[in-house]
Amino acid sequence: MTADLLTLRHYDLHYGGSPVESKSDRRLEILSPATRDLIATVPDATAADVAAAARAAAAAFPDWSQTDPGERARPLRRLADIIRSRIQDLAAIESAVTGRPIREMRAQMRRIPEWLEYFSGIILGLEAESNRVKGGFLTYTAYEPYGVCALLTPWNHPILILIKKLSAALAAGNVCLIKPSELAPVSPLILAEWCREADLPPGTVNVVTGGAETGRAVCAAPEVMRIDLTGGTDTGKRVAAAAAERLVPCTLELGGKTPILVAEDANLEEAAAGATFAAFVAAGQTCVSGARILVAEPVYREFVDRLAARASALRIGDPADPVTDMGPVISAAARDRCLDHIKRASAAGARLVAGGGRPSAMTHEMKEGFFVEPTVFADINPKMHLFCEEVFGPVIGVMPYRDEAEAVALANDGAFALGAAIWTADVGRAHRIAGQLNAGIIWVNDHHKNDPRTVWGGWGASGYGKENGWDALKSYLRKKSVVVRTAPGFDDWFAGGGRYG
Repeated sequence: MTADLLTLRHYDLHYGGSPVESKSDRRLEILSPATRDLIATVPDATAADVAAAARAAAAAFPDWSQTDPGERARPLRRLADIIRSRIQDLAAIESAVTGRPIREMRAQMRRIPEWLEYFSGIILGLEAESNRVKGGFLTYTAYEPYGVCALLTPWNHPILILIKKLSAALAAGNVCLIKPSELAPVSPLILAEWCREADLPPGTVNVVTGGAETGRAVCAAPEVMRIDLTGGTDTGKRVAAAAAERLVPCTLELGGKTPILVAEDANLEEAAAGATFAAFVAAGQTCVSGARILVAEPVYREFVDRLAARASALRIGDPADPVTDMGPVISAAARDRCLDHIKRASAAGARLVAGGGRPSAMTHEMKEGFFVEPTVFADINPKMHLFCEEVFGPVIGVMPYRDEAEAVALANDGAFALGAAIWTADVGRAHRIAGQLNAGIIWVNDHHKNDPRTVWGGWGASGYGKENGWDALKSYLRKKSVVVRTAPGFDDWFAGGGRYG
């Protein structure tokens, strides 16, 4: 099947349970970031397309929301089985579209079914509360789904992040209107076809592709009762404003500038390996990429040398080659942004210790790709753009700190509050620092690890709301309270009754 998926294909929109032609002939070209070859085309959906998809979703909601949670779980588990049987195919298309190495994508795709199985399981354990309260009343609570949920997903993890949102939303009884990134919309469209194969009812999973105008139409659709975005901070502000205008709740998982703290007692070989992984997996294009590395002064020079050596040894090349460590960034704009950060860091006095430009030894096919060397600057400081601005690419900075207080202050210096990592052999220090860091996700002696049960999300410029775990499931449900009089007669206030409230 992989060969078929990687053959040039012109996709339609997908809503109401089947592919649907767009009401416009406008199409977006999806190019390989490694070669600029045309991979696929998708519709640039119009407002009319979005309206039709939203209506299809709304029509499916009553039956799906009233389906017993155990019955809702069955197609979700079937979808997990389908994905598990096609991991190689899914990894190949994700790698081709995003430029991420096939080894990375195979590892990531193996985890995807776990989210579907987890949320289809815990929905069966959702419990509400009841109490007898003053005045002879019984109160109880009940959960109910919102309805049509808009899922706005990014290009860097097209399926992983979609499945994280979709699993919780569908298990809770909602239906989904998905708008994937215009840079990587192919696998979400393929997933919609697999959802139909898994016997999810028509209209429960709907995908409209397009650019910013399509996204605005999705957020504005009157049927949409909840919005969930993973994207950049600027986009998040616009989506939050759109949600506020309509008074619908939203979850925003946005940007980051993740600090890594390396203590003097850390295992430096492991810490350097961990920092290399944190910084350069996905070519640094993740919201929790290890972008600011803060190292205790006594081990600073040794750590920089180890990190520079590891970064310089990474194999850059064809994402489809299993030996490739790092592929291209996603676009020409992303490449140029990375090169601009390199230029500004050099001009500001940072010391270049690895990388610093475009790789020279590329095959003929890859010369047109958007490749940037894994780049490490030492001796950065808080006044530099590289210290405070999100690069979203393989360009990182390292600086020393004198003591624990300074390390925490440097780590917390900035508007982002998503991820952080601590490398130390001292368990007390690990907990002490973790309690002071301004971050929603903190790793100790590791990085990037994720699980359906691990709550994920930040605050500040990194957004708000949580993914994974019970927090995510309950965020897709609204809670109501029912108050029942158990006293034998109504206490008529206007006839002289004395109780009120």
